[in-house]
Amino acid sequence: MATATPNGLVSLNHVGAVHPSPANKIEEKQTQKVADDDDGNINYIERAQWLRPAVLGANDGLVSVASLMMGVGAVKKDTKAMLLSGFAGLVSGACGMAIGEFVAVYTQYEVEVGQMKRDMKMSVEGEKDLEMEMEKRTLPSPLKATLASAVSFSIGALIPLLSAAFIESYNTRIIVIVVAASLALLVFGRVVAELGKTPKTKSYVRFLLGGWLAMALTFGLTKLLGAGAF
Repeated sequence: MATATPNGLVSLNHVGAVHPSPANKIEEKQTQKVADDDDGNINYIERAQWLRPAVLGANDGLVSVASLMMGVGAVKKDTKAMLLSGFAGLVSGACGMAIGEFVAVYTQYEVEVGQMKRDMKMSVEGEKDLEMEMEKRTLPSPLKATLASAVSFSIGALIPLLSAAFIESYNTRIIVIVVAASLALLVFGRVVAELGKTPKTKSYVRFLLGGWLAMALTFGLTKLLGAGAF
């Protein structure tokens, strides 16, 4: 298609590059600004109150139960013995983590509140000031920490239990436990890095090396002790 001009016919078949309009650019900048503001409004200190026990619980549940099952498997290849030891580790570990986290965090809560009271004169106005200060400050929550720790420990512990539950071959069972635990550790590392805005590579390395070391030591030392004792 062509159109007449003083200089002759000019083809209109060639379509030039489409450039974003100024309005679209402004809208994109506003959208990015809203996303940045939302990210900036996140209280990472408050998030750390439940993130720390959740991470600790999931990692501890996964690594301790996987290591326990491998330790028992080092001296006894029976599937039932490995699963029962893993289940006992899940129950006792979840209870221990929950109780320990509640005691620790509640103690921290009392210490912080006590320090706030000492910093203020506890008159009638002082009590009002204390209530206002407690609302402003991010105080630790014992209940959140307890639930996060117990639930996350149980979730982490279920991974090696379920991965080994239906495998009859001893060698395959051990390999599956290690592989499942390693993949779960990578997932935990990714989740922690995303939620805490920390470097992903360092998080992966920390989780993997810690888990591998625990499993290798438990398996090796139990194997060595079992060989010497029996």
